[in-house]
Amino acid sequence: MSNNQRARVLREHNVSRETAESLDLYVSQLTRWQSVKNLVGPATLSEVWNRHIADALQLLALAPDAKTWVDLGSGAGIPGLILAIAGRDRSGFHVTLVESNARKCAFLTETGRLTSAPVTILNGRIEAVMAEQVGADIVCARALASLTQLLSWAEPLLTKGTVGLFPKGRDAAAELTEAEREWTFTRDLIPSRTDSQARIVRVTSLSRVDP
Repeated sequence: MSNNQRARVLREHNVSRETAESLDLYVSQLTRWQSVKNLVGPATLSEVWNRHIADALQLLALAPDAKTWVDLGSGAGIPGLILAIAGRDRSGFHVTLVESNARKCAFLTETGRLTSAPVTILNGRIEAVMAEQVGADIVCARALASLTQLLSWAEPLLTKGTVGLFPKGRDAAAELTEAEREWTFTRDLIPSRTDSQARIVRVTSLSRVDP
């Protein structure tokens, strides 16, 4: 089943042979580190190509001209490290991975090196490093926090022209309603290619709601 998943994902996303080899290395590393670091839900490893890699790769198609990305709470590198592996052939492409857990940063550092991914890894709290990321094209985060919290963390970027791409599950509409109590923003709700009930929230032009 895994080989079938892999072939389908690589075909659908037009992945080059070199990138496919690096993604294979990422999967190998994830599997090896999972036993000691618990990087992802154990049940998702058997569907890693569908559940994680394809889910990350779909973001590239939503921002084909973006060069600089910031991934919040990178964890196992989903989506940030996968994006860096897949986008490294684009001139100037770079992903900053923000992660507060030192053990997860160790995984990101080693796997980034082995795959030659264009990444910078910041081991720190999101709110402490965001000011340094102003000017990035895209800020993203997956399975990290509510949309309201993500907008709060990403405010320094989203108010300066950065676009937010935030994959969400079946509760995306409810999270939007909650976020709109505190924030005014332009947004699109994009159907996920990997889950019919999931959505990707694309956010631009953020400002706080007047008290």
